[in-house]
Amino acid sequence: MTLDPTLDRVTRRIEERSADRRRLYEERMQQQHRRGVHRAELSCGNLAHGFAACNAGDKNSLKLMNSANIGIVSSYNDMLSAHQPLEHFPELIKEAARGMGSTAQFAGGVPAMCDGVTQGQPGMELSLFSRDVIAMSTAVAMSHNMFDGALYLGVCDKIVPGLFIGAARFGHLPAVFVPAGPMPSGLPNAEKSRIRQLYAEGKVGRDALLEAESDSYHSAGTCTFYGTANSNQLMLEMMGLHMPGTSFVNPGTPLRDAITRFSTEQVIRNSDQGGDYHPFYKQIDAHAIVNAMVGLLTSGGSTNHTLHLVAMAASVGLTITWDDFAELSTVVPGLTRIYPNGQADVNHFHAAGGVSFLVRQLLSAGLMHADVRTAFGTDMTAYTQEPFLEGDRLVWREGTQQSLDEEVLRPITRPFSATGGLAVLDGNLGRGVIKVSAVKPEFRRVEAPVRIFDDQSQVKAAFESGELDRDVIVVVRFQGPRANGMPELHQLTPFLGVLQDRGHKVALVTDGRMSGASGKVPAAIHITPEAVDSGPIAYLRDGDRVLLDPDNGVLEALVDAETWAQREPASCDLDHYHQGMGRELFAGFRQLVGGAEEGAATFGGFDAADLPGGHT
Repeated sequence: MTLDPTLDRVTRRIEERSADRRRLYEERMQQQHRRGVHRAELSCGNLAHGFAACNAGDKNSLKLMNSANIGIVSSYNDMLSAHQPLEHFPELIKEAARGMGSTAQFAGGVPAMCDGVTQGQPGMELSLFSRDVIAMSTAVAMSHNMFDGALYLGVCDKIVPGLFIGAARFGHLPAVFVPAGPMPSGLPNAEKSRIRQLYAEGKVGRDALLEAESDSYHSAGTCTFYGTANSNQLMLEMMGLHMPGTSFVNPGTPLRDAITRFSTEQVIRNSDQGGDYHPFYKQIDAHAIVNAMVGLLTSGGSTNHTLHLVAMAASVGLTITWDDFAELSTVVPGLTRIYPNGQADVNHFHAAGGVSFLVRQLLSAGLMHADVRTAFGTDMTAYTQEPFLEGDRLVWREGTQQSLDEEVLRPITRPFSATGGLAVLDGNLGRGVIKVSAVKPEFRRVEAPVRIFDDQSQVKAAFESGELDRDVIVVVRFQGPRANGMPELHQLTPFLGVLQDRGHKVALVTDGRMSGASGKVPAAIHITPEAVDSGPIAYLRDGDRVLLDPDNGVLEALVDAETWAQREPASCDLDHYHQGMGRELFAGFRQLVGGAEEGAATFGGFDAADLPGGHT
């Protein structure tokens, strides 16, 4: 299939602008591969430390260099539903490795925090920074250099991007990402949202709200709405880092366990010792990254990935920009309706045809790169298949040729929308992004006076006092990465939704974040430069009229130039954001972090200062 011209142009532009960075990254990975795994060169004392806790059989294998040793890096904890299923994965992996005449060791754990728990709480201000902590933790886990390949066990928000960035530092090794799968469907998302809005209006009590939330988030597995966690899984599959069709298989099932075992066997086959060396750095190139971007757009995925994918691409020596997302969005159609973009959850999406159907449609239209050599050992055309059990044997068969529910998943010939669900905004207030796939067209363009807040808790008080019961653009500033770690602002959604339901024109503008769960109210987010850096958003005043027009990519303060020029940027006392709940430990992160459009990372890409004019 001939590539779509826009897809081809954007990919080539990424390759051209990244040429020096990418060359340096590949050279360093080749150097690391030539040096080899140092297990062969460790002193007797070093090696003895490395296998002291192993059983006799594994010790004997590790003394030899002709079998692979796989490092397991996991985000397991048993407080969070998405990660609890990972508890038993290491034993499955070790058994599978032994069956291949190889070994696996638990290299290390990485932290996994949940935005659902910390939403609106001080801990949320550590959330974005946890991605970079996870990347560094991954590096620590793999730094013993005992390993010939790696399995990365993670699911949610910052966890997968962090594992990916860490894996990129060890890109000379083969890597497979192993998902845990979503929990079974619970309370329908529409009903959950209805009860949240009733609670925001004071029409139901906390008991009813807690019951609804508990019925929705009810068992082990990933939350079933299409937020950042499930966007992660789809994008990993679109890059070929999962086995085909495995992202949304429920946990605790024989099929899920078989997939975990097969993933172990496959990473061993991809190792030097396995005879078909296929390292991470050769797989994850511009074609793979563009596939991930396309997957995000066609599925109406999380806006968090306008941060994370930029940082992930940088870790493999590639520079992508918001303009790349915007240009791809003009040709990538919306093919799914998964909550909050529709009423179905990811289980319904998977049952309707899932990723295999999505890949089939995109390949047929030339809207993704087929030539990525995947961790499965094939190109992307194999990702039109799904896994099944035949007795105890795991097999792959071609997925459905037709969507089994066109209310959830559409063919390329009948998309839900002609363009992707993401727009980039530009204007005299800076640059930002907006997810429009869940916003009805009649609600997208908003021109209204602003009401400015410096803390999300102030919005709740203003709503309850009736101050916001009008056409209004709510501005919540000093929420960027340097100010307070760029927390999610989802607790605002019910209040703004109520105002919209009352017939008002309503929108949100912020230098903070709203993830893939953002819903029906237009939200211009990730505004950069942020307020703490005297970005234009800091010059707004209560009552200024602002135009938000995502269909035309516009975010403008309708203030005359002379008035604007006479203003000084607003300031905010940020000390209360920096104390308590461990936030003191992240002072260095707030000083080092880059802007939203650069991925809001606390470290540079692979190039750093090694290139002419480079920077960290």
